[in-house]
Amino acid sequence: MKNDTFEELLESVREAGRICKGEASPSRHFVRDSHDVRQVREGLGISQDLFARLIGVSVNTVQNWEQGRRTPTGPARVLLYIAEHNPAVFVNLPKPEDNIKSIAVY
Repeated sequence: MKNDTFEELLESVREAGRICKGEASPSRHFVRDSHDVRQVREGLGISQDLFARLIGVSVNTVQNWEQGRRTPTGPARVLLYIAEHNPAVFVNLPKPEDNIKSIAVY
């Protein structure tokens, strides 16, 4: 390892130590909103398969969310929010098996 790279890493470790001791503030702070995907899905009374098809992801993705291996992002988070806070709207969405070619949005 080059000396300047080592010095940079060492300074990062020292900075982390100062942050842990409360002597410095972190430059970034990450907050992860976690939805309990299983609780949301079960609240809707639907299977993993139907839930996955409604939001346009694979069953494996839903399983990964429910088991905490992955976290929903982007549009999936929005759909989870809708499902959690206004389940009636979510349950009334057209089902994939209804063969609807497009949905008009007003």
